[in-house]
Amino acid sequence: MMAWTMINAIHQVHCCAHQKPTSVTTTLDQFKSQLLSSIQPFVSNLHKISIKLQVPGGMIKKTSTELLDACTDSVFQFMDHPSHPSQSNFGPVEEMGEPVNVNDIQGTIPNGFTEGVYIRNGPNPLFGGLKTTKSIFGRSSHIWVEGEGMLHAIYFKKETDGRWTVSYNNKHVETDTFKMEKQRNKPSFLPAIEGDSPAILSAYLLNLMRFGTVNKLLSNTSVFEHSGKVYSSAENHKPQEINIRTLKTLGNWDVDKSWNRPFTAHPKKAPGSGELVMMGVNAIKPFFEIGIISADGNKLVHKADLKFERCSLCHDIGVTMRYNVILDFPLTIDLLRLVNGGPLIKYNKEGYARIGVMPRYGDGDSVKWFQVKTCCVFHLINTYEDGDEVIMWACRAKNSIIPGPDIGLNKFEWFSRRFKQECDTDFSADESFISQAYEWRLNMKTGEVKERYLTGKSHSIDFPMVNENFVGLKNKYGYAQTVDLDASSISGMAKYGGLVKLHLEDTKQQDYVKTEYHKFPPNTFCTGSAFVAKSGGLEEDDGWLIAFVHDEQLDISRAIIVDAKKFTSEPVAIITLPHRVPYGFHGAFIPLTL
Repeated sequence: MMAWTMINAIHQVHCCAHQKPTSVTTTLDQFKSQLLSSIQPFVSNLHKISIKLQVPGGMIKKTSTELLDACTDSVFQFMDHPSHPSQSNFGPVEEMGEPVNVNDIQGTIPNGFTEGVYIRNGPNPLFGGLKTTKSIFGRSSHIWVEGEGMLHAIYFKKETDGRWTVSYNNKHVETDTFKMEKQRNKPSFLPAIEGDSPAILSAYLLNLMRFGTVNKLLSNTSVFEHSGKVYSSAENHKPQEINIRTLKTLGNWDVDKSWNRPFTAHPKKAPGSGELVMMGVNAIKPFFEIGIISADGNKLVHKADLKFERCSLCHDIGVTMRYNVILDFPLTIDLLRLVNGGPLIKYNKEGYARIGVMPRYGDGDSVKWFQVKTCCVFHLINTYEDGDEVIMWACRAKNSIIPGPDIGLNKFEWFSRRFKQECDTDFSADESFISQAYEWRLNMKTGEVKERYLTGKSHSIDFPMVNENFVGLKNKYGYAQTVDLDASSISGMAKYGGLVKLHLEDTKQQDYVKTEYHKFPPNTFCTGSAFVAKSGGLEEDDGWLIAFVHDEQLDISRAIIVDAKKFTSEPVAIITLPHRVPYGFHGAFIPLTL
């Protein structure tokens, strides 16, 4: 009934578009009021249904679907996001179709390098780029982290004579909604995260009625391996299993139908057991559930509602030998806030922040919570146990780069200003995106918390990684990408102009840990860095960092291999690619017997 009421209201407002402005305004105001009052009980009772529930076949007849499409197309106008010239390599590319051999290699792929696949995920929007819609209800827009996922992969195979064969391929992650929109061959899903409240709520309902889901299922953030299988993932849906050799999408991974909610982009393998620890956040209760998947990937062996009182936009989770480490920071999703005219996603710098430590198979009552200074954390470097303390290392900022400015503010200026170095001269600027490595020491016996910066303010870093053999264990080294603040300020988007190696046990440099920097040539930036452990390596930093880089002056994309032990030296190999690789998110190196 609400669906037809909405269709009729849309039709009435649209049909009166040629009437006098006062009539249009009155009708629109009436509809907005009706829409918001209708949505209130719907949102309040969302816990009784799944917001991502697939609409059963036959529930919406073909004629109704066509009517909904016609109403949507007549009311909502899609527009491309404006693009600054310095943002050109954030733009999408076409699929290759087939892998291509790569012969332009400067230097040498080192002895001991592992046969396998370096693969990186990232947004590659269909139909030219991210969109904004304009309608009688206002505007709604994609935010910068949206866009269908595309995998970029380099395959390393060592021949019997010792020569390396290198090839490159790319392919979209074909989620259910990717296939729906691809089949229509035009923008169809209405943006439903950022914008005017009535426009977002209208998008919610129309997307749900037309496609069975509120938002597109993007799968654009990370790639991970578990029990020999490879998955693409993002926060808003289940992972997609990927054929690593062809990059073909094999379908949703729901852990034998036992996991029916979103799934973190950063699950962690528990040290010792090899079980996969993950979590899923949702905009309706239960807001946060943790899950543990068996080492063979076939069974969900534990699941618990941690009884969150808000939907924190948690992006990462930590593990130690005995514990899971949970983040609850004040970047939140709030449907009622949206209904009341506020933003769906908001970072509250006055809100509380806490870190939870729970036994591996604990429940909501077993979590020991530690109140910490308010901040924004997306990515962990590592977590481990040290006596009575649980140590958490992460990249910490005073503000959130997601989702962006409130509607009506200049988006480019808003992002640009927060990347400027002078915005954070003493670690106290609440608006700054500048992110440093940070340490929390959580005493499980006394409840005491000790916090400190691990790195100074001369560099901003993010997208950290460690040798995966040391996840959840005490480690000596961490690695991350360094933000080029000048280039990021000019483009209004984060650009990473180098890599950093953190010597986490060496604190001789003005109370900060020792850092080494590998800086790229001018106008060259990276994404998706990953650590490749040396075959038979004996030390934690026996290995290399591999990353996609793009030379913006020449418009050439490459992959570089940097020796972790000779970190400041030139790359040992530079692989020029036959295809542009846009900037993206997380990468992984997956050893394979090809």
